[in-house]
Formats: sequence, C-alpha cells, structure tokens
Amino acid sequence: MGKGKLAKFADMAANPLVVECPFWQLQKEGFALKGNWHKEFFHNNNPITLELGCGRGEYTIGLAKQYPDCNFIGVDIKGSRMWHGAKEAMEAGMKNVAFLRTNIECIDGLFAEGEVAEIWLTFSDPQMKKATKRLTSTYFMERYRRFVVDRGLINVKTDSNFLATYTKYMAEKNGLPINQITFDLYKEEKSDSPLTSIRTYYEQMWLDRGIPIKFIQFALPHEGKLEEPNIEIPVDGYRSYNHQVVSTKTTGK
Repeated sequence: MGKGKLAKFADMAANPLVVECPFWQLQKEGFALKGNWHKEFFHNNNPITLELGCGRGEYTIGLAKQYPDCNFIGVDIKGSRMWHGAKEAMEAGMKNVAFLRTNIECIDGLFAEGEVAEIWLTFSDPQMKKATKRLTSTYFMERYRRFVVDRGLINVKTDSNFLATYTKYMAEKNGLPINQITFDLYKEEKSDSPLTSIRTYYEQMWLDRGIPIKFIQFALPHEGKLEEPNIEIPVDGYRSYNHQVVSTKTTGK
C-alpha cells in the first residue's frame, strides 16, 4: 500500500467524524451505535439521512450545509475516497455530518428500526449483470425497510439509463409511490435546486461527456411483498463497451 493511502487511513482513524465497522467486527461484536446514533453521536434528535456509496462525500457535505437541522451520514467502504469529505467536514467544524466506513451489504446491521429518515443513492454502480448487488433492487429495499421510517424517501441520482429504467419499473411493479422522475435533470430542474447545485466528482465527469443525469425519488412503505420486475433492459453502451447484453429477472439472480 502506498504512503499516501497509509497517511489517509491514519487521518481517518483520528477523525472524530469517521466511524469504521468492518463486516467481521459486526458479526463478532455487534455495533454499539445501532439505535444510538442520535444520542451518542449527533447529540440531537434531528432526522438522519444516509448517502450510500458516498465516494468523496460531496453530496453528504452539500446536503449537510443546505439542511443544518438534519444529520447526514456518508457510507462507503473505500476509505481513501471518503477521506476527502471527512477531512473537509472536520476542518469546517461541521456537527451534522458523519462518515461510516463499512460494507453496504450489512447496512441493516448498523441502524435500528426507524432510525433513518431518508436515503440517497448517488451515481451507484448500476450492477447490470446481477440484481442482488443493485442498490435499488428489492433485495436492498428489504434491507432498507428494517431501519428506514415507514414511507421514508429513496433518492436516486444517476448517469445510467439502465439503472434509472430498472428503478422506475421496480417502483411501479411494487406500488412504491414515485414523487419525482426525470431522465434529463439539468434540462428540467432549476439551476438553484439542491438537485443541481450539488455535483459529485462522477456527476461532473458524466456531464462533461454529454450524458444526461437521471433522478428518481420514491417512498418506501413497510407493507407489501416486494417482487423483482421481470423485464429486459438494454445495458449502457458506454459502460459495457457495446456488448449486447440485457438484464432480466432470471439472469439478474
């Protein structure tokens, strides 16, 4: 491992805004902050929003600045990326921000029932070959239900036409109320909107390539059985290097 990464990991370990919980630790020891984020970390009862796959943390910090009466937690496994946001938040003295380094697959073991109000998924890997890894799949929706409030909001911002289309069908098939959907956000949204005024590193990269940004917001009720949509969706050519592949319910599993 390079000296740069070692230095970043040392910074992360000393940063009071960073919490780490590897899968082995969760399995062996549990997680002390589960059910105690308000009391033990934020020291308030303001609603908690997660950004899953936060990368450098631009959206976590941007939202925290715009909504000081809410708490925001950026979640990612890659500490060298997360270091940027954690460092910025600490130096700015932000009190409503945390960064959680862990595997998203075990996210339901880190928060108690009803502890989270809202989730943001910003430029997640569309996982075009395997639905169980897709952060908007019913497999993850079931996990989110275990800790998100009833009818809590799921916000999806993506360059991927595949992921946006899949998410739309998934929500519609399961009767999840869609509050907003656009396949060209910057064409339809005002420039001073929080949806366009905060841009991640990857978002700017896709915009520079002329790829429209998609956004979907839907509510996640607790009731009802969730089922995967049985559909075929063309993959994103720029991500799949023009391989002609489609995703279906069968191959997705």
